[in-house]
Amino acid sequence: MVKVNENCIGCGACTAVCPDVFDLNDDGVAYNTLGDDIPADLMDSVKEAAEGCPVEAIEVE
Repeated sequence: MVKVNENCIGCGACTAVCPDVFDLNDDGVAYNTLGDDIPADLMDSVKEAAEGCPVEAIEVE
């Protein structure tokens, strides 16, 4: 499971690292565009985005 929590400040770092999974909504907050259907080959990028998030808003389980 990959979730963006309420700590998101909308900096866009995750969308730069992993645009296939993350996008910003109309409020400028990041969200996971694929839900629970993230392909295994994108998980390294998802983890990189989580590690690069300045407010630790991306939760990867």
